[in-house]
Amino acid sequence: MPTTAEANSAVRLGWKIAGEAKRPGAGHSIALHLSTGTQRTEDIPMSSFSSLASSSRRTGTLKRALQGLTLALLGAAGTAQAQSHPFGSHHQAYDASTLRVSAGAAAADSATSDFYWQWKSRYVKTGCQSDEHRIQASTGDGAYVVSEGQGYGMLIAVMMAGQDAQARTIFDGLHRYNRRHPSQNNPDLMAWAQDQSCKDILDHDSATDGDLDIAYALLLADAQWGSGGAIDYASEASRVLDAIAASNVNPTTHLVNLGDWAMSSDDPTYYYATRSSDWMLGHFRSFIGRAGADWSQVLSAHQTLIETMQNRYASSTGLLPDFIIDTNTTPRPAFAEFLEAPHDGRYSWNASRVPWRLGIDAAISGDARSRSAASRISRWIRGKTGGNPSNIRAGYYLDGRAIEPYNDMVFMAPFAVAATTDSGGQAWLDSLWSKIVSTAPTEDYYGDTLKLLTMLCVSRNWMTP
Repeated sequence: MPTTAEANSAVRLGWKIAGEAKRPGAGHSIALHLSTGTQRTEDIPMSSFSSLASSSRRTGTLKRALQGLTLALLGAAGTAQAQSHPFGSHHQAYDASTLRVSAGAAAADSATSDFYWQWKSRYVKTGCQSDEHRIQASTGDGAYVVSEGQGYGMLIAVMMAGQDAQARTIFDGLHRYNRRHPSQNNPDLMAWAQDQSCKDILDHDSATDGDLDIAYALLLADAQWGSGGAIDYASEASRVLDAIAASNVNPTTHLVNLGDWAMSSDDPTYYYATRSSDWMLGHFRSFIGRAGADWSQVLSAHQTLIETMQNRYASSTGLLPDFIIDTNTTPRPAFAEFLEAPHDGRYSWNASRVPWRLGIDAAISGDARSRSAASRISRWIRGKTGGNPSNIRAGYYLDGRAIEPYNDMVFMAPFAVAATTDSGGQAWLDSLWSKIVSTAPTEDYYGDTLKLLTMLCVSRNWMTP
């Protein structure tokens, strides 16, 4: 019997029609064991850190000290992988109006890094081949891996470069895994689900969000490491973007579809439908001038639909539903059980990501339309909860009534990104940040991963290509 979290993950991911430290030797060297994916061990001269190691042993923090020194030590051994924008460098400019957490940059970086190591130990796994990595999602219906998680993992890996010496190894391993699981409809996209034995399951086709994040992460990898290594990241990004343009962008509405299985106009119910959590405005903005579609047109079409849906169906809240149908005529929230669950037309387990996706574009670009949409949601939830993050509930009707009586990190964390765009929301942002940081890992892939992604945004470690 699946747990509640597993059941929620199964609903959210949408199974369409499927039903279906080694001890120092001789006082001269120590072996560092990096704790995820394939184990790597490097022998480093003890003289490089003997005094710190001694101090750390006295305080019981040797492991953390070694983690903090890993990059520098591996560099001395000639094995470090150089990156252009290491974690904590804050090279990415945010708009001047975007709020910062009052805890300060150093504290925000430390909290994000600390949680990253916990997340990594739980969810980054080797694949079925030695050069692969995968993110363990374990959705409860046999899907050990989903393309959504692979995209998230690639985003996290490329942004944690410099903090984790294995970041590029993990990134490349995730990409190799993805390439070995092509969609049956467009082989340049990823089949969206595999079991623990790496067998494609549940329809063997794509899910739009996973491939959008994969393409974006490949562009970031080119900016971070260049494309002259084993993987030509720039070329791979162009390949995926071409495939997305061909199979995931509706040629009539210029909106992203549900997956490469929804490309037949003979089935208008799905052909003219879209998922709000796939509206990655910052991605579309970064894709402008690149392969595939007219991404400026794609960006504008989504911003227009956001305004329409907020004004027509959620004027007091700004909330968006999980799914929107009839996008070629009069767009409206999907009906119950349209694709996944009774709440397909409400702010539920998919749309929970909307404040993050809209918020990070507004926070960085300063775009007035994105900022208006994100801050509208933030002002409502700030008022709804009385400024107390503990009062957030897991899902809402578009008029603001709660669906469930409990809170969940899946819903709480993304609001923090939207809060950075809310000019009156400094205390709200600080309360959200404090609650997110102090909450122990949920041991649920979805909640923990969204937490880490939003922490990267709010700590100003997000990247654009």
